[in-house]
Amino acid sequence: MLSRVIDAVNTVIGRAAGWLILAAVLVSTVNAIVRKTFSVSSNAWLELQWYLFGAVFMLCAAYTLLRNEHIRIDIVVSHFSKRTRDWIDVFGHVFFLLPFCLLMIVDSVPFVWNSYRIGEASQNAGGLILWPAKALVLVGFTLLFAQGTSELIKRIAVIMGRIPEPYQHREGPH
Repeated sequence: MLSRVIDAVNTVIGRAAGWLILAAVLVSTVNAIVRKTFSVSSNAWLELQWYLFGAVFMLCAAYTLLRNEHIRIDIVVSHFSKRTRDWIDVFGHVFFLLPFCLLMIVDSVPFVWNSYRIGEASQNAGGLILWPAKALVLVGFTLLFAQGTSELIKRIAVIMGRIPEPYQHREGPH
């Protein structure tokens, strides 16, 4: 149940955040046209592009994990049995992914809070406030931690034979 809820939330967020690529392209295009046509530019437009790309990266990381689309290096692992690969996934989630996400969450809270508290803004003339971009780090790693938990739940359920393999293409090399 928990895994399904996490998957559903990250699916909605991931699909919605993907549209931010279009927004970034439109901002970039309008900025370039205005700059070339009217010789007018603003650092805010440039920074908005960066914020949008950063939002896509941070908000879609969990969705990418859900879809099993993260890059894997499988030169050695591909020769192992499916059960061994499943246990490697469990090990990786428990000892690497989840602790790293937790560290990033814990470290980003004061980072974001301080930025918000002081009203931190870009040092560039006409730049944007910074705390929303910094908050994306906190939100992104929180979503990734939740999805890592969901993937761990599913992987253990697969190992125990309680659910079928959720990723059909995993039977061969990852």
